[in-house]
Amino acid sequence: MTGFEGAAFRHELGANEVEQRVPDGEQRIGASYSGDQSKATSAPPPETQSQLAYRIIEEMIVTLQIPPGSIISEKSLNRQLSIGRTPIREALQRLALEGTVRVVPRAGVIVSDIDLIDQLKMIEVRREIEKILAGRAARLAGPQTCDEFRRLASDFEEAAAKDDGKLFIAADREFNGLIVAAAQNNYAAHAIGPIEAQTRRFWYLHFQRFGDLQRVCELHAKIALAVAQNDEPAARRASDALLDYVEWYTRRTLESLR
Repeated sequence: MTGFEGAAFRHELGANEVEQRVPDGEQRIGASYSGDQSKATSAPPPETQSQLAYRIIEEMIVTLQIPPGSIISEKSLNRQLSIGRTPIREALQRLALEGTVRVVPRAGVIVSDIDLIDQLKMIEVRREIEKILAGRAARLAGPQTCDEFRRLASDFEEAAAKDDGKLFIAADREFNGLIVAAAQNNYAAHAIGPIEAQTRRFWYLHFQRFGDLQRVCELHAKIALAVAQNDEPAARRASDALLDYVEWYTRRTLESLR
C-alpha cells in the first residue's frame, strides 16, 4: 500500500565493525558498514526517465485524475509530462503487467476498472505479505530507522486528531517505502508494489464514504511504534489488525454498493 521500517540489543560499533545480531547476513537499517560496502543509509540511485514516467502516470491513475475506463495516449502524455515516448511506453508496459491498465488491440491503452469483488482476494494476499514486511522491519531496523518510525507514528496520530486525510496520505506513502526498505526482501517488495497501487485506487474511490480515517491512522501508528521498538511479534499482530479493518471496510463498501 507504505513509509513501513533495536536499540536495546544493539552494541556500539567501531569503525570497522558490522553488527552480528541479525541472522542470515542481513544488516540492520541504520547500522554501520565498513570498507567499500554500501551503507544501509545511503541515498537511492537517481530515477530513470522510465521510473519517473511510471511514478507520475501511476499517481494520476491512483488519484483518479485519469479515471477507470479512460484511454491513455502516449502522444498526449509525452506533451503533458515532457518525457520521451520510449520511457512512457515502458511505464505503460509496467502498469499493464501490474493490471492497472489494459492494452487493447486497435483501441490503445485503457485504465482498468476497479473490481470490487477482486479486492477481497487481493486483501488475502496483501495480509501475508505485509505481515512479513512488518515483522522483518521490526527485526532489522536500526536506531535511525526506529526514530523515523516514531516520527511517522506521531504523524499518523496527528492526522487522526485533525481528521486530516492529506497528512495521512503523505505519512502512509513514506511509511510504505520505509517498511519495504527496512524489511530487506526484494521478493516481498516486488509483490507488494502492484497491490499497493490497487489499494490506493480503491481508497481514493471509496474511503471517504465508507472508511474511518481516525481508526486507520491509529492502526498504522501501532505498526510504526512496534517496528520502532524492534518488537517483531507486536508488529505482525498490528499488521494483522490493520488488515482486519481493511477487510471489514471493504466488505462494508461492497454491501453498500449492491
